[in-house]
Amino acid sequence: MPTGQFGQLKDRLSKTRQSLSNGLSKIFLRYKSINEDALESLEELLVTSDIGIQTTLDLIERIGKKYSDISEEDQLKNILRDEIISFLSVCSDNSETSISKPHVIMVVGVNGVGKTTTIGKLAAKFNATGLKVLIAASDTFRAAATEQLSIWSKRAGAEIVKHKENSDPAAVAYDSIEAALARDMDIVLIDTAGRLHTNTNLMEELKKIKRSISKKLAGAPHEILLILDATTGQNALPQTEMFNEALGVTGIALTKLDGTAKGGMVISICGNFKIPLKYIGIGEKIEDLQPFDPEKFANAIL
Repeated sequence: MPTGQFGQLKDRLSKTRQSLSNGLSKIFLRYKSINEDALESLEELLVTSDIGIQTTLDLIERIGKKYSDISEEDQLKNILRDEIISFLSVCSDNSETSISKPHVIMVVGVNGVGKTTTIGKLAAKFNATGLKVLIAASDTFRAAATEQLSIWSKRAGAEIVKHKENSDPAAVAYDSIEAALARDMDIVLIDTAGRLHTNTNLMEELKKIKRSISKKLAGAPHEILLILDATTGQNALPQTEMFNEALGVTGIALTKLDGTAKGGMVISICGNFKIPLKYIGIGEKIEDLQPFDPEKFANAIL
């Protein structure tokens, strides 16, 4: 990532960084060096930064083995940063994009997390690399979602398949694969409904969409991308668990990181699920949806 982009990432994650840095400074101001009491305060800081209890305990255990070597704040920052990178590396996306054509990405998540916007940004990114993109408007229960996708498809230079409001979402997905095969498309992005994840009917509907896609194109969908809103903090964990259990999530995009001090939940998600974190959203522009880089992220928050 060029310096300018890293500077932007650091700037957009300033709320999380300030929260962690201020907390670390207070710990050193109070204890002067790292001891058992200081580790307890560090544990409290990490939990309140939305890193999560289990992930925090794992980090504290690792740091605890090294604390006798820590006499300065910068040393603690460096050790914490290295341990966070180690955690996040489990979630780095090392998978190669499927050579299947079309490559089908089913996009899931509860309402309000930024699914439609993320689909639009991904379509624009793929289009910019010369790939032909088709969007399927399978959230047929929200007229606004289809309208938004229509606007994004024009902006991104993508084609769109949509049906009437309240149509069968699985039928839209099926028709989109049919259209993609007929039009020689490279990428298919399938939007889906996102009523509360506790709604069993929603999960059954999503499973039906997945089956419908597979029926038309063996091996598809090639990716199931879960969109999470960073501002919800630890509430993202049960969402991830529910969608992963029902569908087998292959990747995560975390939106709205620029508007929260809860950036630590990135570490929590990685620590708990080991699902590749593919993208992070740090603003409204297309370029603000960035591929996730563990090292850059850790350097930006500490």
